[in-house]
Amino acid sequence: MILLDGKKTSADIKEEIALEVADLKAKDKKAPHLAAIIVGNDGASLTYVNAKVKACERVGFESTLIRLSEETTEEELLNEIAVLNVDNDINGFIVQLPLPAHIDEQKVLMAVAPEKDVDGFHPMNVGKLALNLPTFISATPFGILELLERYNVETSGKNVVVIGRSHIVGSPMSILLAQKRKVGNATVTLTHSRTKNLEEITKEADIIVAALGIPEFLKGEMVKDGAVIIDVGITRVADPSKKSGFRLVGDVDFAGVKDKVSHITPVPGGVGPMTIAMLLKNTLLAYYRQED
Repeated sequence: MILLDGKKTSADIKEEIALEVADLKAKDKKAPHLAAIIVGNDGASLTYVNAKVKACERVGFESTLIRLSEETTEEELLNEIAVLNVDNDINGFIVQLPLPAHIDEQKVLMAVAPEKDVDGFHPMNVGKLALNLPTFISATPFGILELLERYNVETSGKNVVVIGRSHIVGSPMSILLAQKRKVGNATVTLTHSRTKNLEEITKEADIIVAALGIPEFLKGEMVKDGAVIIDVGITRVADPSKKSGFRLVGDVDFAGVKDKVSHITPVPGGVGPMTIAMLLKNTLLAYYRQED
């Protein structure tokens, strides 16, 4: 069994980006610039955004963090987005989710200029993804593709089952893996909470992407020998034996499947670390497109 090590792979990607940025600076070119807007004081969101800022520093990017209060109105947030859309010093930016309940999340995401939408959530970029046109692939699916490629996991002609149909992971993952691309050309089945006989379907899969948000849902009896498992989930579960009082688990029963599979992503340390690395990669892509 081979662990698909997202922590190491993301560090490799950041190092590659850092070398590229150093080369740009040596040619007296400006560094790519990523901005982030966060509304409110959600602890997990603050931690994630601060990690993005540190990642920018590590690779030599410029970064801007715009912190807005919980009481910020939708109009005020849209005005901040409008300013970033026309700021030529900003190559890409994100609006950290979730947003406070009084703000229309979809309206906000649609307000981001598609050419600066490094999260890949704008409908124009989602549409381009579906048509296999050059665009920004959202960070989690992009990270999964990168892991599969760097570990030489064959996808062409394989039977892939995606569990979960979210617009952030499940749906784009099913589209990408079916497309004619280096990591693609698979026969993909997209399953969800209404799927009948799910265990029969997963037992036929060469590759399973578990992204439904239910801890340790995928059990050993649902997986065939030699399958490749991509675990996107991460949930805190109580564990009195830990100093923190909890442990992190994925959507896959790791202990129950690890001896059957050929490759698997650990939780933590699998898909999670790849998201920030791919956000940086999208920002670099935005930089080159705007420079051109």
